[in-house]
Amino acid sequence: MIECGATPAQISLAWLLHQGDDIAPIPGTKRRATLEENLAATELTLGSDDLRRLDTALPPSVVAGSRYPESLMHMNGR
Repeated sequence: MIECGATPAQISLAWLLHQGDDIAPIPGTKRRATLEENLAATELTLGSDDLRRLDTALPPSVVAGSRYPESLMHMNGR
């Protein structure tokens, strides 16, 4: 989709960072290499065409919903 040599995780983080100053992505990681990969996302610049393509590919109405299936909600105290 985006021809910049970045990983999907980096593109996701870069997209989040372009959503406004009131959003702070907090990716979890166990490995230093993954931390470094995540930090590199701050250097990734997405153009307006890139952002539009991402917004079109995954509109909020498509990804909205529960985080877990109803069958697993009892495991979260819900």
